[in-house]
Amino acid sequence: MNIVIVGLAFLGAFFIFLASIGILRMPDLFLRMSATAKAGTLGVGTLLFATILHFQDFVITSRALATIIFLILTAPVAAHMIARAAYFDGTPLWEGTVRDDLKNHYHLTTHALDSQVHPAEDTPSIETAEGDDFTEEG
Repeated sequence: MNIVIVGLAFLGAFFIFLASIGILRMPDLFLRMSATAKAGTLGVGTLLFATILHFQDFVITSRALATIIFLILTAPVAAHMIARAAYFDGTPLWEGTVRDDLKNHYHLTTHALDSQVHPAEDTPSIETAEGDDFTEEG
């Protein structure tokens, strides 16, 4: 049983390590968020499952299961909302991006997604974004 617990703990740590590599290696915000949301959730869930097996206590099991369910339900939603806000703000896509399925499908005024293509003046201009809103002082 200890081998399974140690194996799950190492597997969880490995997925968290992959999430940290994803932050460093992915070229834009959207790919970084995708890597960290998936690998981080899986890593923490695996570590919590190892905790359940190690302690075998009802209180710890219920808290760990509640945390796993909470992470599975909230991490994708939070990543989606942050990515949507970044897209509306005009965060530039990676220059190697082949296709932007959302271009000309969002209304800037209503923030509604539509299947019809809209004029360019009512959609975010990702290609013309000039970096961040923050400037470095000093």
